[in-house]
Amino acid sequence: MESKIGSPMIANPAIIPREQKKKRAIKQFKKSVPLYVLLLPSIVLLICFTYIPMYGVIISFKDYSPVLGIWGSPWVGFKHFIQFFNSYQFELTIKNTLSISLYSILIGFPLPIALAILCNQMRDGMFKKTFQVTTYLPHFISTMVMCGMILIFLSPSSGMIANLLELIGIEMPNVLAKPLFFSSIYVWSDVWQHVGWDSIIYLAALSAINPTFYEAATMDGASKMQKIWNIDIPLLLPTAMILLILRAGGILSVGFEKVLLLQNSLNLPGSEVISTYVYKMGLQNFQFSLSTAIGLFNTVVNVIVLLFVNWLSKRLTKTSLL
Repeated sequence: MESKIGSPMIANPAIIPREQKKKRAIKQFKKSVPLYVLLLPSIVLLICFTYIPMYGVIISFKDYSPVLGIWGSPWVGFKHFIQFFNSYQFELTIKNTLSISLYSILIGFPLPIALAILCNQMRDGMFKKTFQVTTYLPHFISTMVMCGMILIFLSPSSGMIANLLELIGIEMPNVLAKPLFFSSIYVWSDVWQHVGWDSIIYLAALSAINPTFYEAATMDGASKMQKIWNIDIPLLLPTAMILLILRAGGILSVGFEKVLLLQNSLNLPGSEVISTYVYKMGLQNFQFSLSTAIGLFNTVVNVIVLLFVNWLSKRLTKTSLL
């Protein structure tokens, strides 16, 4: 028999790559420690103010009493969800929220794309910069000031538009008191305020397009509209779909502050949305469990819509968040 004494030990080849990967991971971690330290405060704030408060959604399944506390309050299951679904406000708030949100997406989504393409076609540098700054500036107006401007402009007695119409003998109706006009006032003022700012990301995407595409199209005799249709729009589509998915994820989250500031007793049938109803139930009527249940329902619907639109985008355009 051949002796095995003194024969060299052969290492398991599967262990070597595993050890190398482990060493590489440790080395990479040590190299990135400053970045992790820089990121740490943001993670702590995110956990403290986003994830830890999530346990508060438990009160939507309880008859919450501040005296008894969250854990001491009696469990009632889906009582508050059923109460909201059976209330006369359910249909009204869902209808108003969806109408404003869909109206906003229908108008506010394509206009920044059109504005970005328009700016990209400008060749006069000074005019282009002036135009861009002019469209960006309204974004920095606070919601409170914006609503004050709307109330001043649309006042039927002393508003600027009313005074101009009075010069030609036309009496301006009180549009802020009509529920039918509320969604249009909200959406178009929002578009005016944010369309320039929202176009920045599309301008960045357009600036990344290879100039040789335009040169080849020019040599083939393509017009400006053909270049826009066959180069700009197809290459903007992935960016546009990502932003559309994000907007669809907040379909039931219409801006609370602006709606509340423009809301009055006369336009209430057209301006009462989920966010303002939650505020009134929770902070004005002290129905904490009911308002939390409505907020949880709102969040669940938003997540479902987000996942559906993401799936649809992935099937149709091969672009998705997940």
